[in-house]
Amino acid sequence: MTYCVAVRVDEGLVFVSDSRTNAGIDRLSTYSKMFTFGTDGERSFVVLTAGNLATTQSVISQIKRDIKQNNVPNLMTVENMTEAAEYVGQLSASQQQKHSTAVAGGGFDASASFILGGQISGGSHRVFMIYPQGNFITATAENPYQQIGEIKYGKPVLDRIITRDTRLEEATLAALVSMDSTMRSNATVGPPLDVLIYAKDSLSLNRHFILQADDPYLLEIKAAWDEKLKEAFAELRRVNWNEPTSVSVVTEE
Repeated sequence: MTYCVAVRVDEGLVFVSDSRTNAGIDRLSTYSKMFTFGTDGERSFVVLTAGNLATTQSVISQIKRDIKQNNVPNLMTVENMTEAAEYVGQLSASQQQKHSTAVAGGGFDASASFILGGQISGGSHRVFMIYPQGNFITATAENPYQQIGEIKYGKPVLDRIITRDTRLEEATLAALVSMDSTMRSNATVGPPLDVLIYAKDSLSLNRHFILQADDPYLLEIKAAWDEKLKEAFAELRRVNWNEPTSVSVVTEE
């Protein structure tokens, strides 16, 4: 399994992804799910992947080939971020069809999902979540983040904290707490973590960090979040459940 999240705020974009691809009893493997493309000062793209590894690897390889061979379209020729999302969606749908038909019999799932974010000079910074079918949705002011993979554990943190006005550094911290919550509840999601912070209009991807399992800051976040949750729980008001009149109870007639 995997978990990837991208946040869009007024100040820029934040991307966080795990690297675990297998968490069996006798085997633990990792593979980065964050890929970057672009030209400094002109365009910047970040792609996050989830789903069938053969499919996602094929899509990323095709993106690289198209750029190297100057095929049209490619991420260096698209005119805007929507065209970029359409391009990645078409590649994904094509590769899924290829892998599905190549395997005889049923039960093989070649589906994959992607997050594409970035900015092209002259346009705004944007984030798209690309479905296995190739269609996509974009992060908006009302829904300022997108997730793929094991999304349910980290969603409540983002819902409570992230707005379009959230500072970029705060959005990064929220994304890391979201990842920590996911890793705590699902052993198939784990470090190393890729973290990329993109400042609006910078057209540069130079703020890319890799956090290992023993990274001091990652351990600090985990310990502090655990402690603060326990403190908050301890401060919640208690009621006497032996006295039904002390709480509102709806009874069936």
